[in-house]
Amino acid sequence: MSDLFQSDPDPSPKAQAMRPLADRVRPSELKDVIGQQHLLGPEGSLRLMLDAGALSSLVFWGPPGVGKTTLARLLARETDFHFEQISAIFSGVAELRKTFDAAKLRRKAGQGTLLFVDEIHRFNKAQQDSFLPLMEDGTILLVGATTENPSFEINSAVLSRAQVLTLNRLSEGDLRALLARAERELARDLALPEETQAALIAMADGDGRAMLNLIEQVAAWPDHAGVSAATLSARLQRRAAQYDKSGDGHYNLISALHKSIRGSDPDAALYWFSRMLEGGEDPRFLARRLTRMAVEDIALADPQAQQVCLAAWQSYESLGSPEGELALANAVIYLALAPKSNAAYVAYKAARKLAAQTGSLAPPKHILNAPTKLMKEQGYGAGYAYDHDAEDGFSGQNYFPDTITRPSFYEPVERGFERDLGKRVAYFAKLRRDRNRDE
Repeated sequence: MSDLFQSDPDPSPKAQAMRPLADRVRPSELKDVIGQQHLLGPEGSLRLMLDAGALSSLVFWGPPGVGKTTLARLLARETDFHFEQISAIFSGVAELRKTFDAAKLRRKAGQGTLLFVDEIHRFNKAQQDSFLPLMEDGTILLVGATTENPSFEINSAVLSRAQVLTLNRLSEGDLRALLARAERELARDLALPEETQAALIAMADGDGRAMLNLIEQVAAWPDHAGVSAATLSARLQRRAAQYDKSGDGHYNLISALHKSIRGSDPDAALYWFSRMLEGGEDPRFLARRLTRMAVEDIALADPQAQQVCLAAWQSYESLGSPEGELALANAVIYLALAPKSNAAYVAYKAARKLAAQTGSLAPPKHILNAPTKLMKEQGYGAGYAYDHDAEDGFSGQNYFPDTITRPSFYEPVERGFERDLGKRVAYFAKLRRDRNRDE
């Protein structure tokens, strides 16, 4: 991420006019920052730290264009620290060593260093560990910025010495305030109709930097005043949705899709399904996950759900995109409206747990085959009751190891087809109790 907050050393009007709009509207004080009031408001965690004079090392976690670099630079100004910025994308061991040596010299001279590390998650473990001694002895106040989940991407040792602050995407109100500030900087009213302003804000998608870049393009049009939303959309490229198929966005959206289906909300499920497709997700990944949802969250409450998913998957393989995506959308709707049950999933996990705990216990001898004379002499197969010979086709014999008290794994719910399965479970349980009493 580029440094959006470095001042241009040339103060001439011509040089100032050539600076990007995003650079010209940067706030010079924390009170002028747009958005992030949960951090900067009177009861915000960052505001309270500053008021108490107890600013600690920080990790700013949030999407692009929400002010991570701005806040770091303004924090240095507010605390009278020297501001030093490096990027984990471009910095190696040599750059880190040079930065650390300079910070040590400043400390000897009585000045602290606020070291802002952009894309800190890009540093490997050894590079992240190199910050630790300087954080501990006060040589640097580390402020890292990341778009990825710090829990997965930043060393626990660094996290234990820093506070993670989450920055939110800018709201519609924030982006409107940014538009007003941009118009003041440009010294003119762009005179955009309300519908056009709404379209511009939607294109920015919560990214302040993107919003300012779009405003700058619109301001350059000779006929910008009164331009319609349709014209705006035709002239500008809509900002791509924030979606990393291998990152946090991927897992957040598949979680939203899964929980919407589990919550029987077909509209929300279709929305998250579509968001993933718009972000470039592989439809085959979605087909696989939908099938998993069918067997985990619906299961025997509607055995047909799994077949619907497999058929949709096969249709996609046959048709490809975009036609095959409709088959997957059909499966999304079917799963959302299907009766839900995780009884089979719970039973499976309980059975796996007991299987792991009981090790190598042998089956009871009466259900073992006895193909040899020796095995017959050992009692293999002795006393086995052939269920088909029973009048009702049920012997009620024990099939668990002799030393295990019979558990109950599968407890059907009163929904869908599992309601009928529950009647069968109860029926066989009653027969089993009756047989045992007779014995």
